[in-house]
Amino acid sequence: MVIYVNDELLISDDELGWRFTPSGGPGGQHANKSSTRAELTWDVAASASVTERQRALLIERLGDTVRVTADDHRSQYRNRIVAEERLADLCRQALAPPPRARKPTKPSKGSKRRRLESKRRAAETKRLRQKPRLDD
Repeated sequence: MVIYVNDELLISDDELGWRFTPSGGPGGQHANKSSTRAELTWDVAASASVTERQRALLIERLGDTVRVTADDHRSQYRNRIVAEERLADLCRQALAPPPRARKPTKPSKGSKRRRLESKRRAAETKRLRQKPRLDD
């Protein structure tokens, strides 16, 4: 089995460490005796699935070992799937390039004119709402 992260990274199942513990919370006897909480660990530093560039990015952003837990469902199998999806999402986010800085722009002449015209209209509307003065 392989975890698909993106076109450049597939994590082999033999690099993953699994641990299952009781989930806790409501559920009565089922929750007390079933080990459904899934904990997935992946040693990024020792992984053969990543390139050196990917390894550097992942270690910088996630650390040497990535640990993901899932106890959303009553089934161990479903929690395993959720944990694998969370690991893939974490890796996708860590490998994504940072967003580009916004290039500052100046307002156009038309936008300045429209802004000033709307301010004039608002001022005129407010002036017309006032009670007339006696000296007018």
